[in-house]
Amino acid sequence: MPRSRHGSNAPVGPGGNGGGRSDGGSKGERRRRRRRVLRWSATVLSVVILGTAGAGYLYLQHLNGNIRKGELISGDSKAKKPRPNAAGQTPMNILLIGSDSRNSDEDVKLGGARQNRGTPPHADVQMLIHLSADRKSAAFVSIPRDTRVDIPRCTDPKTGQKYAAVNTLINASLARGGPGCTVATWENLTKVYIDHWMMVDFAGVVDMADAIGGVDVCVKQNVWDRPTPDAPGGSGLKLKAGTWTIQHKQALQWLRTRHAWGSDPLRARAQHMYLNSMFRKLKNQNAFTDTGRLMDLAEAATKSLQVSQELGSVKKLYDLAMQLKSVPPNRITMTTMPWVEDPQNPRAHAVPDGANAEKMWQMLRDDVPFDKNGKPDAKKKQTAAPNKTPSVTAGQLGVLVQNATGSSDAAPVPLRAKDIAGVLAQKGYARAAADTGATGLSESETLVRYPSADLEGDAQAVAKSLGLPMSSVTKSTDVSGVTVVVGADWRTGTSYPKQSQPKAGDLPSNSDAINGADKGQCMPVYKPYQW
Repeated sequence: MPRSRHGSNAPVGPGGNGGGRSDGGSKGERRRRRRRVLRWSATVLSVVILGTAGAGYLYLQHLNGNIRKGELISGDSKAKKPRPNAAGQTPMNILLIGSDSRNSDEDVKLGGARQNRGTPPHADVQMLIHLSADRKSAAFVSIPRDTRVDIPRCTDPKTGQKYAAVNTLINASLARGGPGCTVATWENLTKVYIDHWMMVDFAGVVDMADAIGGVDVCVKQNVWDRPTPDAPGGSGLKLKAGTWTIQHKQALQWLRTRHAWGSDPLRARAQHMYLNSMFRKLKNQNAFTDTGRLMDLAEAATKSLQVSQELGSVKKLYDLAMQLKSVPPNRITMTTMPWVEDPQNPRAHAVPDGANAEKMWQMLRDDVPFDKNGKPDAKKKQTAAPNKTPSVTAGQLGVLVQNATGSSDAAPVPLRAKDIAGVLAQKGYARAAADTGATGLSESETLVRYPSADLEGDAQAVAKSLGLPMSSVTKSTDVSGVTVVVGADWRTGTSYPKQSQPKAGDLPSNSDAINGADKGQCMPVYKPYQW
C-alpha cells in the first residue's frame, strides 16, 4: 500500500479520507483546524524567541554592569600611535596589571596583611600583551615590580589629586593616579603606545582559575613558600615535585610566590608558565560551545576585571579574547624585560638593561615577532608617512634642537644640541638653534616634533635633511615649533647612524623567553624552600 504524506498506511476510501472512521471531518473543517494550530505554533514560537532574546539581552546587560571601568591614561606621555602596515593593520597593546589590593574581605582573606586593608594598592604584576598587526603572533613582556624607573606627573581621575614626577619603583605607579598612571609610566619607558589596560586583584585571579577548571603547573622539587628566619611572609604554596592542576587559592599562591623561586624576575617566569598553560587549555576547551562553562567564564571575567573605558563592554572583551585565542601557541612568546642590578640598591632593585631593553622596545614598536615560527614572507612593513609640502623655505623656518642623549646608564653628551643645530645650518636651516634651557631630557630615539598639522611638512623636511626615518616625525603638544630632539641613538658624529633593524626572534639573551608551545617547562625551587 502506498504511504500517505502524513505517514498513515490506512487505505484511502471515497472522498480521499482513509477507509472507516473519518479523522478530520470535512476539508473545510480540517483547513480551519490546521490554521488554528499554525497560529498557535507561531504564537508560541514568537514568545519563545522573544523571551529568549529578552533574557539574553538582560543577561548581557547584567554582564556589562559587572565591568568596572577607568580612564586609559592619567599621566604625561609622548608615545605615538603606530602607523598601519601595508595591509592597513595596526598592532594592539594591552597592559595587564595585577593589583595587591586588600580592599575587600575576600582580598584580605586571600592576600593576607589585614593591617594593610584600605591602603593604596601596588601594581605587583605588570605585563604588556602585544598582538601583532596581522594577529598571527603575540608577545608578553613583564617588568619586575622592583624595577626603578621614572614615573611621570599623574593625576588621579577619581579624586583629582596631582602627583609630581618621581624616580622610584614601578609598582608604586598604581597608587599615584590609578592604572592610567601605570600606562603613562610604561609609555614613557618604552615609547610603545598602549591601547588598553586590564587590572585584576587577588579574588579575581581565583575566580578565573576556577572558571576554567584549573591550570597545570610543574615544580622540579617539593616546594613550600613559607616564612624563614631570613625572609618573613610567603605565599603558602606547598606542592610535591611534579605536575599539578591548581585552582582556587593555590592558583593565587603560585602567581604570588617569589621567595621559593629565588627572585622577583623568576616569579615572572612562573607566571609566564601559568599563562602559557592556561592559553593551551582554553584553546583545547569547548568553552565557547559549552553554555554552562561560557557563562562561568563570562561571570568570572566581568566581575574580576577592571578595564580602560574604551574596552568596557562584553562584546569588546569577547572580540579581544577571540583574537588572542586565534594565535597558535607556538607564536606566543613570554619574556621579561632585560634588566641589571640597580647601582643604588644592587641586591634588592633592578633597572632596565640599556641597549638590550631598548632592542626589545624597538621590536614592539616595529611589530617584529618575538618568535621565528612565522612564514618568511610574513614580514610586515610600516607604510611611510605621506610627504607633506613645507609651509616655508628652509631658511625661513625656526628649528629648536634639544639634547636628550642621556639614559639610565649614561650621562648626556655635552653640546649635542649645538652640534646638530650646526649641521642643520649647513643644510640651509639658518634659524636652527640649540635649546640651552632644556636639561635633563632623555629619549632613546632621535625625534622631530611639531605642534600642529600646518608644520608637519616642515618637520618631514627637517628629518629628511638629517637622514632620519619618517617614523621619527611626531606631533606633540609639548613643543611650540619644529623641534629636533637628539636621542641616545645619536650620541656622536654629525651623520645620523644607520640603524640595524631587529629580526624575528632575535631577542636579547637575558629576556628569559618561553614559547607558548613548550609544555616541558618546570620551575626549579630555591633550596631553603624545598621540603
